[in-house]
Amino acid sequence: MFFRCSIFVSMVFWTTFASAADRPNVLFISIDDLNDWVGCLGGHPQAKTPHIDGLAARGVNFTNAHCQAPICNCSRVSILLGKLPSTTGMYFLSPDFRDVDGTKNEVTLFQYFRQHGYYASTRGKVFHKTADKASFDHIERSSGWRRGDTKISFTVAGSNPLWDWGQVDIPDEEQRDYLTAEWAAAELPKLASREQPFFLAIGFHLPHVPIYASKKWFDLYPLDTVLLPATLASDRSDLSEYSQQLTLNPTGPRHSWMVEHNEWKHAVQAYLAANSFVDSLIGMVLKGLEESGESDNTMIVLWSDHGFHLGEKLRWAKRTLWEETTRVPLIFAGPGITPSECARPVGLLDVFPTLNEVCGLPVKGDLEGRSLAPLLRDPTTKWDRPALTTFGPNNHTLRTDHWRYIRYSDGSEELYDHRNDPQEWHNLATAAEHTELISKLRRWLPNKNVEPLPGSRGSDSPLYGEGGNVPLQKVMKK
Repeated sequence: MFFRCSIFVSMVFWTTFASAADRPNVLFISIDDLNDWVGCLGGHPQAKTPHIDGLAARGVNFTNAHCQAPICNCSRVSILLGKLPSTTGMYFLSPDFRDVDGTKNEVTLFQYFRQHGYYASTRGKVFHKTADKASFDHIERSSGWRRGDTKISFTVAGSNPLWDWGQVDIPDEEQRDYLTAEWAAAELPKLASREQPFFLAIGFHLPHVPIYASKKWFDLYPLDTVLLPATLASDRSDLSEYSQQLTLNPTGPRHSWMVEHNEWKHAVQAYLAANSFVDSLIGMVLKGLEESGESDNTMIVLWSDHGFHLGEKLRWAKRTLWEETTRVPLIFAGPGITPSECARPVGLLDVFPTLNEVCGLPVKGDLEGRSLAPLLRDPTTKWDRPALTTFGPNNHTLRTDHWRYIRYSDGSEELYDHRNDPQEWHNLATAAEHTELISKLRRWLPNKNVEPLPGSRGSDSPLYGEGGNVPLQKVMKK
């Protein structure tokens, strides 16, 4: 691609661009179910992710970033439409946002960039299922091995077919995520030759279940050395029955089963191995960007749709409003960005308006996020808004610099002080000295909480039946 004044971009830091051709490219990297078990976030002391860490070292690493929903579909809809689940009614794994009146005409992040002169291309898991045709000029169909016909570890009769983990003998080069990275690395030089800026969106399926990786990656984490997350046997004793039921993921194993069957350490090993495998693929893509000649003129955004429990709080997978589920990697690197860490509470909702600003696009007035550009300039900038995460109608959590506050639809509450209780073991919501703090935090809860969209799949939680709104009392009587 011809030279597009990247020096100018760095000097003035994203002022108005003369034309679409002057704007930086965007490389948008999505990772499914990746929690903070990466080196640059310190979620697990043994995590080996040198390529993600390297990207964080040359960009802004948001160490207190959170998803807007702890489930794949609604999290991705939120970041790609720039709107809260409580605004759209997209709370669960279904429906597809293009299939229902409330969201079918919404303009996605990719559409908006196409409308302003970008060429958009994609492969892998960016949307929850198939790529949205209106969002891209080119959609490359995914291929490659993802799972076999038989399970390795979680062979319980009737268990979810996706839930499994373990070492596989399938060569890396034949696996779906590898082929996505290989395609992206080869595609970047082609995109660089176009006479318009590009927006390349790629998505990796791992470490989403089934959590498989080859021997090479398991060898990085010998089983007898693997460290397990800290837990507390009485962890949930100070929580409401509603909280206990909401977080009881119906698709995953129970923690007691993992312990009794000696699978806890095996699953942790598999997750770490899969993370390192994906990290190597990100390295492949970044090398392709370097070889394209466009690295200095490309804004890179790396993110995960939500976190993942591996025994913390005696739970597995996502679908909670606690730290292990809401906290995600979020890294911006590219022209005009000074390397730093930012501990301000931010959300994936903020990605859409941020990319608009740093790429010189007009403000899109209906977005509910806030541009992170001030924090990209100075990570210590005052930031008074907490990060909001929602799981089902009227269940919300707020994360500030030091506090996590949760309010459920039945009125029960949780409060955790991360300065003294990073594991969120001790619920302080009933302590009299925190009454004023809770009152202030409640003001940040959404005023608008729409009903679930038609076709919402109720199996996402034992609290929600068809339509997503069966009350707790009915469920408890069954």
